[in-house]
Amino acid sequence: MIRTAILGASGYVGGELLRLISAHPELRATTLLGDSKAGRRLATVHPHLAPAYPEATIEKFGDLDGVDLVFAALPHGKSQEIAPAVLEAGIPFVDLGADFRLDDAATYERWYSHSHQAPELLNKFVYGIPELNRDAIRGSKAVAAAGCYATAAILALKPLVDAGLVKPGSIIVDAASGVSGAGREIKEATAFNTVDGSFAAYGLLNHRHTAEMEMALGGVVLFTPHLAPMTRGILATCYGEAGGASDPLEALRAAYADEPFIHVTADPPATKWVAGSNGCQVTARYDERTGRVLALAAIDNLGKGAAGQMIQCANLMLGLDEAAGLTACGVYP
Repeated sequence: MIRTAILGASGYVGGELLRLISAHPELRATTLLGDSKAGRRLATVHPHLAPAYPEATIEKFGDLDGVDLVFAALPHGKSQEIAPAVLEAGIPFVDLGADFRLDDAATYERWYSHSHQAPELLNKFVYGIPELNRDAIRGSKAVAAAGCYATAAILALKPLVDAGLVKPGSIIVDAASGVSGAGREIKEATAFNTVDGSFAAYGLLNHRHTAEMEMALGGVVLFTPHLAPMTRGILATCYGEAGGASDPLEALRAAYADEPFIHVTADPPATKWVAGSNGCQVTARYDERTGRVLALAAIDNLGKGAAGQMIQCANLMLGLDEAAGLTACGVYP
């Protein structure tokens, strides 16, 4: 049994981690931390998890004695405060915050508008997309799991950029997310009456996941996120000038032939196909008329975009089967 602490257990990602861990063959959620709902029984915070955790209680953050693995699903900036203690204790740490995803403190400050409080720890973290950094994740004690939008766009584009089929300086990403990506806190912008029957862009020109896309793809990205009237899921539609006339769909098939969670499809993927899973479905086309490549990826923002990818990373870090506790098959309809 691998005793696991979840920081931010009361949020949507914390709940998804708990759901997945309840069916994991090795991980056990033994320490549930979340200041805003500390002292409450988990079953009252996440009623759907009551059968798996009937007696569990959410506690305030304290020491991590007896913990073998830490998952953090905290607001941006919070992981900088707790990371030194976790790393000093030598506990494997998978962080979903943006605090340690980027390569340097200056880039972080540019996109997050405040100085980094632990820049000396940035090189301790591996960027957490296993399909990109599997070997480095295996040998790491600290992983910064990628952002949800970034995961979808990078998985759609990275093999095409690496193969020279997309010019890295020409990339445009339009992506739509379900409302759960905004977190559990009640806000007018994500309330039912606001999003139902509507489709809206936000974060124009400055969404923070742009920095991750540019870091991983080695290019310049114009990214526009959209809020879709659905609970979960991300569909990323990506464009770039073609670097050649080779079939990008075949390039994706070659790149992902042995990947357990990436399915290359000839059909345009839909978010329903991956709902509730750690799966990612991708496709691509070369448009001879415009000289551009079109690539699409569908993921669950709480799955491959968050909790699922965190567990995939932890499995690698701990020497477990990478797919333990996870599935690439979505819940449909």
